[in-house]
Amino acid sequence: MNFMGYRRPDGKAGIRNKVLILPTCACSSETSRIVAEQVEGAIYVSNQAGCSEVEQNLKICFDMYSGFAANPNIYGTVLIGLGCEGCTPDKMADAIREKTNKPLEIVVIQDEGGTVNAITKAVKYARRLAQEASLVKKEEIPVSELFLGLECGGSDATSGLAANPVVGKVSDLLVDNGGSAVMSETTEFIGAEHILAKRAATPEIKKQIIGICKGLEEHLANVNQNLRTGQPTPGNKDGGISTIEEKSLGCIYKGGTRPIVEVLDYAQMPTKKGALIMDTPGFDVASVTAMVAGGCQVVIFTTGRGTPTGNIIAPVIKVTGNSKTYEKMSDNIDFDASVVLTGEKSIDERGEELFNELLEVANGKVTKAEAFGFNECSMNRICKFI
Repeated sequence: MNFMGYRRPDGKAGIRNKVLILPTCACSSETSRIVAEQVEGAIYVSNQAGCSEVEQNLKICFDMYSGFAANPNIYGTVLIGLGCEGCTPDKMADAIREKTNKPLEIVVIQDEGGTVNAITKAVKYARRLAQEASLVKKEEIPVSELFLGLECGGSDATSGLAANPVVGKVSDLLVDNGGSAVMSETTEFIGAEHILAKRAATPEIKKQIIGICKGLEEHLANVNQNLRTGQPTPGNKDGGISTIEEKSLGCIYKGGTRPIVEVLDYAQMPTKKGALIMDTPGFDVASVTAMVAGGCQVVIFTTGRGTPTGNIIAPVIKVTGNSKTYEKMSDNIDFDASVVLTGEKSIDERGEELFNELLEVANGKVTKAEAFGFNECSMNRICKFI
């Protein structure tokens, strides 16, 4: 089983072929946006941080933004820095080169004497990279090279009953074909972590699954906060979810049933293939962002209430188990899993159909969030700016 993708010099395969304009900090984000707008085939991601950070926050910034550049959907990157930030352009470039040997150019606004000169130089680099990218021909890639991110947001009672089990079937099918699928949002394991941990491939992985949940609860307790003041969300409650445990029992379905072979830190790339977990917050945008930084070429995102969010680097396939949401938000939702609840299709049948949809997107079909050009990006923080 294959898809048509773009082979990269680092050996990985992308399903999109983009030039990334990458800011090292908030101060170079607007310059990056202006550059991307002037070059067809170029995209940019915002950076709300990159300076005045504690050490762990800086590490997250380096990990995440270097991961964007290394994502297989990116042909090459123009890195734009200010010149005095914590995430210095040279160190960010080193972080990128540790992960990939794809084309990389660097522009520093202070070195160029201001925004106009920096834009001029960066646009020249981006146009050249876009021309080079256009010469890359698609080739047959084994489906075993797909890395799928699994997400849910705006969940309601139908999410755990229909949408997430259908996505879980897709996860199993991909893993059975040699690919990888990563489930995130540690917040939404809590209360069901003992069930999730039973899928661990080793005792050590089981310990890690329990550990990330315990660690989150302890972190919040240390700053006098309680997870349950924000979970379930008001929308979850309106949609029929009463407790965090009930929410988690539905959420973990999207990860399928196969043995979990690795637990990843936030925005980290995997070292193994198969069913994976990434330790991320419950905020869906920050979670999707981290999985894309970890190398996911595509994301399946379930929602009961409905959400328009997407990602500029990786296409996001929206799935709902709520027929009313599918009807009301048809301009945002790609796939209707509610037929499972009506008995028209089984979970396995609809899962196989969603797997085929995944392959179509891998072959170039544009998702609805992708067609809008949605560009949500958020990064987890350990603490506030200092």
